Amino acid sequence: MEISGRTKMICLLGSPVAHSMSPAMHNEAFAELGLDYRYLAFDVKEGELAGVMDSFRSMGVRGFNLTMPLKTEAVALCDRLSPAAEIAGSVNTVVLEDDGTATGHTTDGIGFTESARQEGVDFRGQKVTLLGTGGAGIAILVQLALDGAREVAVFERATSRFHDRTARVVAELNERTHCHVTVYDYEDAVMQQQIAESCLLINATNVGMAPHTDACIIQDPSWLTQRAAAPLVVADVIYNPRKTKLLEMAEACGLKSFNGINMLLYQGAAAFELWTGERMPTEKIKAKFFSE
Repeated sequence: MEISGRTKMICLLGSPVAHSMSPAMHNEAFAELGLDYRYLAFDVKEGELAGVMDSFRSMGVRGFNLTMPLKTEAVALCDRLSPAAEIAGSVNTVVLEDDGTATGHTTDGIGFTESARQEGVDFRGQKVTLLGTGGAGIAILVQLALDGAREVAVFERATSRFHDRTARVVAELNERTHCHVTVYDYEDAVMQQQIAESCLLINATNVGMAPHTDACIIQDPSWLTQRAAAPLVVADVIYNPRKTKLLEMAEACGLKSFNGINMLLYQGAAAFELWTGERMPTEKIKAKFFSE
């Protein structure tokens, strides 16, 4: 991959970032399409983002991704926000425009909804049950509402540190979209009922993530088989392990299920298109970096 005097830089900022798959994925896509961009990762800590953005504007950087702990800090530093980023109060992708202004987006939720579509799941006009309101959960919730879900039942611990943020986001979604969102505490009978009414169950918590692979947020397989209409689809944002105990449970019940690995691919693809105006060659990137 040659670097010229016209090569544009795109970055990942956060701390830590050394483990990220993003540089390999994006640089492969640039090479595949013959685009004169390069993607690098930089360790940037909380409080340092404003200065970095000023430097990027001077350097003509096209844009960047953000990971923890910078997604919230970026909101106030952007000149414009996409509807999803504004409602979620989180930015993971910034486009630096030709006039030097910054537009903030969140593509995390798009990553999930696109992976669901690729699995043949159509939640538009349907009810969805979502477990967890951390960063991934909120991003998914916002995108579900914006993309046409009729109703979302959200489960959040009464002691969750995200309670105030969740309440704000839910109020905005109920006001600004046609989706009706309700938040519940984790009560078995309530959860069973909501799942039975849903086309899609999403685990957006870390329950079942390595090394605690024996954990499962669903206590009984019968909770997954009570839907009277078309069978439930089960999704888990976890991809380590690739098949969590929840997904094993769904498979044993004969249900369609999928993990979160392609959420990474499609959130990156959405960012790629925002920066370059080109569609990422997702099938080639998937085969090289996201295959089982």
